[in-house]
Amino acid sequence: MILKIVKYPDPVLQQPGEPVTEFNGELKKFADDMFETMYASQGIGLAAQQVGVAKRVTVIDLSGGKEPEKKLVLVNPEIIFREGRQYEEEGCLSFPEIREKVVRAQKVRVRAQDLNGKWFEMDGEELLSRAFQHEIDHLDGMLFIFRMSALKRDLNQRKLRKMQREGPW
Repeated sequence: MILKIVKYPDPVLQQPGEPVTEFNGELKKFADDMFETMYASQGIGLAAQQVGVAKRVTVIDLSGGKEPEKKLVLVNPEIIFREGRQYEEEGCLSFPEIREKVVRAQKVRVRAQDLNGKWFEMDGEELLSRAFQHEIDHLDGMLFIFRMSALKRDLNQRKLRKMQREGPW
């Protein structure tokens, strides 16, 4: 089922997610719905807050659904190691039409649980590193617009206000 993507400035986007404690069919169905929603919106990552649920769950698929083995579900993730620096453009499904460069670590190691509650660690570099950091930021209530320079943030917030006034947001 395709879920409704929440757009900025909805308060749930800045609400830190509650840890997941129950690993059951409901969680698996939620992850499947998140993937379906993400693919329908042509995204590569989606956090629970972006569909209005303040839980620590995110899905990532850099292949955009073309390679099912690349699908990642991270439950209760945390970044345990960061290295290097990259300054690349990002977008966000909760900020349609906004794309800006932000600074992220070049490489990260993430510790998370899978849909069965089993803990694992995984390294990510370049785009995967950015996706991990972007989605875990969502789970912490941090939005990529707040990682932009003050000037870019101000310009984009004006653009968002204009889009909200002029059409269906």
